[in-house]
Amino acid sequence: MYVAVRRYEGVTDPAEAGRRVNDGFVPLIREVPGLVAYYWVDAGNGVMVSTSVFESEAGAEESIRRAADFVRDNLAELLPNPPQVMSGQVVASL
Repeated sequence: MYVAVRRYEGVTDPAEAGRRVNDGFVPLIREVPGLVAYYWVDAGNGVMVSTSVFESEAGAEESIRRAADFVRDNLAELLPNPPQVMSGQVVASL
């Protein structure tokens, strides 16, 4: 399994960002082959984190591309700072 994590800081309206992600991005990422799980988390203090879990590296990389496009087109005013993006192979899990 592979995971992609994106950390956004300086989020101006977490509730609205969550609504837009749920209504717009979740349907897009659901189409990516090999999706295992997706989470959008309000970590507080203007920080939000997304975590995508896929069966393959290709799925994780596709989620990163789709997220960048979605943020640019739908969330730019709410997520003013570029995210910290990390991805990699799962080496331990429950």
